[in-house]
Amino acid sequence: MKRSTLAALSLAIATTLGAGLAAADPIVIKFAHVVAENTPKGLMADRFKELVAERLGDKVVVEVYPNSQLFGDDKVLEAMQLGDVQLAAPALSKFSRYTDVLALYDLPFLFEDLHAVDRFQQSEAGQGLLRSMEKKGLIGLGYLHNGMKQLSSSQPLRVPEDAKGLKFRIMASEVLEAQFEALDAAPIKKPFSEVFTLLQTKAIDGQENTWSNMYSKKFFEVQPYITESNHGLLDYLVVTSTEFWNGLPDDVRDTLKAALDESIAYGNRIAYDKEAEDRQAIIDSKRTEVIELTPEERAQWVQAMRPVWKQFEDEIGADLIDAAYAANQE
Repeated sequence: MKRSTLAALSLAIATTLGAGLAAADPIVIKFAHVVAENTPKGLMADRFKELVAERLGDKVVVEVYPNSQLFGDDKVLEAMQLGDVQLAAPALSKFSRYTDVLALYDLPFLFEDLHAVDRFQQSEAGQGLLRSMEKKGLIGLGYLHNGMKQLSSSQPLRVPEDAKGLKFRIMASEVLEAQFEALDAAPIKKPFSEVFTLLQTKAIDGQENTWSNMYSKKFFEVQPYITESNHGLLDYLVVTSTEFWNGLPDDVRDTLKAALDESIAYGNRIAYDKEAEDRQAIIDSKRTEVIELTPEERAQWVQAMRPVWKQFEDEIGADLIDAAYAANQE
């Protein structure tokens, strides 16, 4: 056999082997989030990793990066569009650059509890919002609960006037900004990873968060008062890029979606339980005083914040706001 023929044959074999090896390379899914592993989101992400390993073996490898190890919520969506991360679950407030309608979930006193949230999110209107950013290259895969938000502060908050002049950390959200401005308070946009230090050094006076976040991040240790306001919702949107998701083989995508649905349901069950458990753990610590509002006091907070709905009605849509609020009565 001629030397040139042998060389060509060797090259063909090498190319075939290389292609076989490339085909065997696993699909790597980097799942980045900003909270601790023992929160509903952290446990949900770990459960997803386990289910994918069980069902897809070496085909897909899920790598979970908690506690802002890879990206913070302010950068993760940009990283996703560049292909540097494939899954994330930012708070719904983080999507304001991509769509107006998800600001619905930031409206104060819109939902009475997580059961009402579930009813709306599983409705046709709620499911439709998952695809509100497809033209921007992002697709929602499901809603993940954390819980209802409470107010913590360096001083007691019983009526809206108590918040006047205080500095509260917020996520980057025009609705949340308007919410605190309605109280004549000063909203300060800062990353979640900086909140403990800001509270500890008294650079800010307070913040809003769920029981599980305040417990896992030990905010209660540097805040003498927590008002049980249940004034807002902290939910996450499990999100991926349309390019990545639509580029997956159909069978892999279907298996991933099923595993994700199961993991989200698991995380949401934990969220329900942790609201009560972490609330009690904070009370038992005796590091902070939990203030329970009377119906009359709570009504004052509702009255003070309710005008924010009208302020964002044109952007979000009055029909959508009405549909969400109606979920409380079902």
